[in-house]
Amino acid sequence: MYCLQAYWWLLISVLGALLVFLLFVQGGQSLIWSTHRDYRDLIVNSIGRKWEFTYTTLVVFGGAFFASFPLFYSTSFGGAYWLWMLILVSFVVQAFSFEFRRKHGNLYGTGTYDALLTFNGLFGCVMLGIAVGMFFFGAEFTVSKGNILNGSAPVISQWSETHGLEAMIVPGCLLLGFAVFFLARAQACMYFINNIDGGNGFTQSMRIKTLFNGAIFALLFIAFAILLFMQGGYRMTPEGTFAYEPHIYWTNLWQMWWCVPILLIGVVMVLFAILRTALCGTFFKGIWWSGIGTVLVVLVLFWLAGYNGTAYYPSLLDAQSSLSITNSSSSHFTLVVMSWVSILVPFVLAYIWYCWYKMNATPLTQKELQSDSHVY
Repeated sequence: MYCLQAYWWLLISVLGALLVFLLFVQGGQSLIWSTHRDYRDLIVNSIGRKWEFTYTTLVVFGGAFFASFPLFYSTSFGGAYWLWMLILVSFVVQAFSFEFRRKHGNLYGTGTYDALLTFNGLFGCVMLGIAVGMFFFGAEFTVSKGNILNGSAPVISQWSETHGLEAMIVPGCLLLGFAVFFLARAQACMYFINNIDGGNGFTQSMRIKTLFNGAIFALLFIAFAILLFMQGGYRMTPEGTFAYEPHIYWTNLWQMWWCVPILLIGVVMVLFAILRTALCGTFFKGIWWSGIGTVLVVLVLFWLAGYNGTAYYPSLLDAQSSLSITNSSSSHFTLVVMSWVSILVPFVLAYIWYCWYKMNATPLTQKELQSDSHVY
């Protein structure tokens, strides 16, 4: 049973890591108003061809949680609903803004939809980072499975009155949220350098923005890492209860020794991509170095949160209400069935790679936009 639970946490880790990488779309949206007017249509259409990947990955990430760890799904999505509703709203406005921005008969002008895209770029990244930060810094909820038998109020989890908004004032969650935001902006700049043929002026401005946003990201991530490794948490005992352990994530890092080289490789790849892109005028592949590095780092963060008997969703109100991969998973039958379904994942990834390759076969230019019948 534990092998199946660990396998599904691995799949969720992969989806979460890919989602953080794909947030470069949101990072690009946040750059619309800071980019010269002549280039706005180029960057909107460059990321407009990728926004469905981010949106779909977010939905699949939630769906995987629902299938494998339904107690988390009902506790977090059903209890911290103000937080998740704000995230949902920001992604809904993204979807229709791309479609209606240049649509014939647009009464609001492109500026209105550019503002909504910018809102999603900032708010979506920060709020998702805050939501993931709750995996480490906890949330104000309690869980009572016996309530399911209460006919008048069959609600398993109870939250504080803020229903997830309290995470917005937790320093660790905020640091992670803004670190994700500035990483997304830096990766968007690297993606534009790789995907858009906008001339030397455009490329040089993106290199400067890469260095600026990358430097802020590095400082925020260092601060987050310091807080994370100082943070205590709950580990499940052999008796099935949770016991507090100081510096639990630092302990996990060294007890799961394979995480150390993966984390170091990921960090080095991201920093290499930022510095090489900013300082070398002939380097155009930074997005791939940074993307792979981001995936590796986020994988390790998820492993530190969920493996080694750690509570990946600590309760700040009742330690025994905390959630781990062993006490929040689906039944053995469900996990087995869904594991067979997960065999299709490599084929889906191959399809995404093929679509990406075809869309990025040649750099995007102003001439292509003028001749394309579908322009965002």
